[in-house]
Amino acid sequence: MANLKNIQRKIKSVQNTGKITKAMKLVSTAKQKKAVDLAKASEMYAAKLQDVLARIAAVVKKFELSGEHINSRYFNKEGVKNVEILFVTADKGLCGGFNAQTLKKTRAIYKELLSEGKNVRLRAVGRKGVDFMRFNKISVVDSVVGLSSAPTYPKAAEVISKAFEDFTNGTIDNIVLVYNGYKNMITQEMRVISLLPISEDVIADAADPVSSLTTEPDHPGEILDALVKKYVEFNFYYALIDSLAAEHSARMQAMDAANKNAKQMVFDLTLEYNKARQEAITTELIEIISGMEALN
Repeated sequence: MANLKNIQRKIKSVQNTGKITKAMKLVSTAKQKKAVDLAKASEMYAAKLQDVLARIAAVVKKFELSGEHINSRYFNKEGVKNVEILFVTADKGLCGGFNAQTLKKTRAIYKELLSEGKNVRLRAVGRKGVDFMRFNKISVVDSVVGLSSAPTYPKAAEVISKAFEDFTNGTIDNIVLVYNGYKNMITQEMRVISLLPISEDVIADAADPVSSLTTEPDHPGEILDALVKKYVEFNFYYALIDSLAAEHSARMQAMDAANKNAKQMVFDLTLEYNKARQEAITTELIEIISGMEALN
């Protein structure tokens, strides 16, 4: 009977765990929908901001061709020696390989840049990434906890402004953003984005960039700093939203798999319990029959 009680205790424990994983899946489903809706609502603004930046970049090129100098460090990829990797992980676990994929990609980029002779530093967003780097004794220039689970534009702007300032004063030459983004309900996708210098692909996207653009003041270099800063801030904020949607999607899958495993374990334990109970009953019957035969 002691064995039967032990199996019953296991069944109850697994059933309780199954209830928890089911509840966590439902919570992540609701949060994931909100994050996806927010990301979709931000896409139009991001596209328009990119279009305006591309047009300004085209005007900058026009001025340079005419002999007027504008600081175009924001678009210059030559002479990159100092690189900052800004990577985003979740503040919580229980989301499958979501965080592990980001950390694996970050370390691969880190090693690749070092092998190229570049100076590399790390900036971590998310408790899981911060804890991982601390455990492996890898230094980070800055660590932020609490932002990836509840991103806000002011906080995102505050975090990225430190890296932006280091780029503008020449401390670093390249800012690389690494995070696990949302592709669909069942798939996450690693994203590696060069925030600064801005990719030529962004500049090339502007259609008829010069003819329809009017700037105040006349010299576009005076608004370039503010526009690029806004572009970097919003792209980082959008990355946080995208990462959060992917995190909840990954947690939904992980909790769904855990719930299915819990059900299978309950089934297997119930089968084991029934077999053990049947064996106990059979043993008791044999003992009774043996006793009766002994009396006769």
